[in-house]
Amino acid sequence: MKTLSFTLLSTLLALAARAQNAPVTGQVRDAQGAAVEFATVTLHRAADTVVVKSEFSDERGAYRLESAAAGRYLVSVAQLGFRRAWTGPLEVAGSPVAAPLITLQTSGATTLKEVTVVGSKPLYERQADRTVVNVEGSTLAAGNTSLDVLRRSPGVTVDGNDNLALRGRQGLLVLIDGKRQPMTGTELADYLRGLPADQLKSIELITNPPAKYDAQGGAGIIAINLKKDQRQGSNGSVQASLGYGRYHKATAGLTLNHRRKHYNVFGSYTFADRRNYSALTINRDFFDYADNTQTLVGKSFQDNESVGHGLSHSWKAGLDYTLSERTTIGTVFNGLALRTDSKGSNFSEQYTAGGELTRRYTSDNRRNGDVPNFSGNVNFRHTFADSLGGHELTADADYARYDTRRDQLLDTRFSFPRDSADRFTSDQQSLLTIQSVKLDYTRPLSKALRLEAGGKVSWVYSDNDLEFRIPATGGDVSQLVRDPLRSNRFRYDENIVAGYFNFNQTLPQWTLQAGLRGEQTNAVGKPEADSLRFSRHYFQLFPSAAVKHTFSDKHELALSLSRRIDRPSYGQLNPFRSYIDVTTYGAGNPELLPQTSYNMELTHTFQQKYSVGLSYAVTSDPIIGTVQPAKDGGRVVVSTSQNLERQYNYSLTITAPVEPAKWWSVYNNAVFYYSRFVGNLAGTALNAGSPAFNLSSNSTFTLGHDWKADLNATYQSKERYGYFLSKPQGELSVGVQKGLWNNKATVKLNATDLLYTNKGRATTSFNNYTERFYQRFESRVVTLSLNYRFGNDKLAPSKRRQGGAEDEKRRAQ
Repeated sequence: MKTLSFTLLSTLLALAARAQNAPVTGQVRDAQGAAVEFATVTLHRAADTVVVKSEFSDERGAYRLESAAAGRYLVSVAQLGFRRAWTGPLEVAGSPVAAPLITLQTSGATTLKEVTVVGSKPLYERQADRTVVNVEGSTLAAGNTSLDVLRRSPGVTVDGNDNLALRGRQGLLVLIDGKRQPMTGTELADYLRGLPADQLKSIELITNPPAKYDAQGGAGIIAINLKKDQRQGSNGSVQASLGYGRYHKATAGLTLNHRRKHYNVFGSYTFADRRNYSALTINRDFFDYADNTQTLVGKSFQDNESVGHGLSHSWKAGLDYTLSERTTIGTVFNGLALRTDSKGSNFSEQYTAGGELTRRYTSDNRRNGDVPNFSGNVNFRHTFADSLGGHELTADADYARYDTRRDQLLDTRFSFPRDSADRFTSDQQSLLTIQSVKLDYTRPLSKALRLEAGGKVSWVYSDNDLEFRIPATGGDVSQLVRDPLRSNRFRYDENIVAGYFNFNQTLPQWTLQAGLRGEQTNAVGKPEADSLRFSRHYFQLFPSAAVKHTFSDKHELALSLSRRIDRPSYGQLNPFRSYIDVTTYGAGNPELLPQTSYNMELTHTFQQKYSVGLSYAVTSDPIIGTVQPAKDGGRVVVSTSQNLERQYNYSLTITAPVEPAKWWSVYNNAVFYYSRFVGNLAGTALNAGSPAFNLSSNSTFTLGHDWKADLNATYQSKERYGYFLSKPQGELSVGVQKGLWNNKATVKLNATDLLYTNKGRATTSFNNYTERFYQRFESRVVTLSLNYRFGNDKLAPSKRRQGGAEDEKRRAQ
């Protein structure tokens, strides 16, 4: 594959003597010749007027539509109080294109009035290096959470432990408004469940990011972009939703924005009250293994149910201020106060190999959590005077503090062989602080060549103290004392220094990109036990390259290559225990190593909407989740993360959007993949893989009179991930929405998992152990939501802020 990659890249680079993408620029004036600022400028394909990209005119009436591929285009301009105007067609073939002056009229006919827009921004878009899910304004957002939308996104799966995967690969970098989240697994999923889809603008699935991005995320990046009010003056919106499955799910929020020419003040507040149900059934077989022979020595059965309740208050406040025509500063602060409690019940029985009952017990598991979090960002941006344009410097300083307090009470009653009881409590206090400084510089070296360079320094400090208390031996059982075997304190310090440069070359019909990123990592972990302390210092390089060739307005070929890394999250390294019952717990692994991967993707696009992609990735030291007997003995099982030796992934992605009727569009996506894992854990050698596929189809219906509807179906085949073999599962969901009061308000009704088929069944097997589990959760939910916008409707452009403490926040627990 390395030879093939080198040959393909060399061939395409050798052909790149001709060029490709170019910007389209122009001016917008009114009938008196005055500049029209904040007008919406849209680039359309000339063949069918489908929207390609949009931008806003600045205070001088100027606009710039970056990197249009070779072809014929039309430009339209719209602004409140004016008639839409058109110009074109324009021929883009490599050098910057200056469009004719566009004059907006307050009345009368528009230019090119014979042109009619036949397409709006589709729900799903396949671009050269990513897939975009346009959530804003769609029925997909009707009463759903962000996690629901992700579950329906092409190629994305969520397993029974809430781990996200893209094309069958875990190890994703999750961004929310450019900021990586300090969570993985269940905690990230809980956050996304609390984030209403009505707040989303779009989701981008980026499989091979360039060197400008942090090297974290071997499987790619999921970038979640929130809506930002771009209207001038004072305005805002309110939204509320109420859903019901087995229990209620309520959300309400308010967004306010005040924008003037030189400043923008904004803020938001959201309250969520959600109650959720989950159930888990586990069957276990324990073996003695010798001379390649398994001998059954015992079995166990567990049935678990849990009801969780979460109350969250999240807020955001910020200010953007324009110091001069070319300099902008801003700051934004975010807060989250999350309080959770859950009540779980467990029934367990253990048997001999012959089926005789040896032990029976029931457990009550109560957990409470209090998670007050805070983060702040200060941002600076300066654009230099340059005839080539695009010459700018940006800087970010970030600080985040995550304070967590969790309590647990596990009460166990043994009814066989005799009546007895066991009780312990735990108290966890965690503090995580993240600081970072980031600098990015962009400079055009010519009309076709652009340089990007920058650096970042981050500091992380984590202090976790977990105390277990058990009844005193030989004393009053109501008196609880510290358990030294399970209690622990874990401190973690990490510093990462990174730098990168990236070149982008545009030629007629060609786009070339090549970059290199270097990261120095210094990490020290300090558990209570000196034998588990570790210190790691390493420097790694992460090259990336991409080339795209446009053969015609119908055919486009793109090739990208990169090397990436996935460092263990802070929670995955933390050896703390979290108990389900007395024989089942989860824990981190301080011995975890980072996983690194080489990735290649070749994509062909037809008519700018149909695509076929081939990708290959090989990962060293892949981090996988395991469930296996613990060292404690007594048939105790631990869920943790460990490193294998290699993972090989091959995938074929097919995207086929169709339009059976003007009012009905269907986006179809299929990912066929094969993953092979190589390694040895718990004395069990693994060299196995299996083919799998993920199918999704979303129908959007435009019914007229401001009615819309959508029907979404997904199917995940059986697949292997490490030692886990999971069975197929799918989901069918439907939504409908109606615009009211000149579309200032939207009412949405949504029903997810109508057939209640989104259930997890899997088996994990080692030489000495086999587990089969069946997991259910509250996936069938009907939700009614209302959103109302108020205030000024005049639009203005906005610059989205991206902070610098991104990688560290994602990895924190």
